[in-house]
Amino acid sequence: MRTAEQQLPGAVAGLYDVLHRRRDTRGEFTGEPLPQDVLHRVLGAAHAAPSVGLSQPWDFILVRDIETRRAFRDHVHAERSVFAAQLDGDRAEMFSRIKVEGVLESTLGVVVTYDPDRGSPAVLGRHAIADAGLYSVCLAIQNLWLAATAEGLGVGWVSFYKEDVLRRLLDIPARVRPVAWLCLGPVRGLPDTPDLERHGWRNRLPLDDVLHQERYRERPSR
Repeated sequence: MRTAEQQLPGAVAGLYDVLHRRRDTRGEFTGEPLPQDVLHRVLGAAHAAPSVGLSQPWDFILVRDIETRRAFRDHVHAERSVFAAQLDGDRAEMFSRIKVEGVLESTLGVVVTYDPDRGSPAVLGRHAIADAGLYSVCLAIQNLWLAATAEGLGVGWVSFYKEDVLRRLLDIPARVRPVAWLCLGPVRGLPDTPDLERHGWRNRLPLDDVLHQERYRERPSR
């Protein structure tokens, strides 16, 4: 934990510790069972997230069936190949070493969806920002992730998929958007360094590089 945070009261320091320990988990899953009470707490934390107009536009689909997960994993690998074909040289070689999913290794998948009709026709606060409901779903995902980290679990957000494919696989209605497939379960441990940083794909920017005072100021891209 960072030195400044060591001086904070225990509960506050613990929150910052969870924030900084959170990782996008891929290869650390053990596949061990997840106690129902722990799963309920984690999902309860997600459901406690704030939402525009109190619309609570999320749903959580728990996917344990191995055949469904295998079908999704195969689709993810196909999309990974599409992305890999766009890379050249060192970037392609680096990407070949990066694991992008833990669909089968994790205990279960949690698919988080966005229903834009929830709370309609007048969602208080969404009239000027159409995506405010989608942002609410992302807050629920972050709540889930932090709660899982506090419980000693791992979470991996799988993003190599086509929404229509996942929609058909899980019988999701056309109006509902599948926002995330989250791999969830016990892990051997969480790495100190994020995978993409460890493999040299990207480094985390210093806070000062993204901090502006009063007005947005252009900075050299990094």
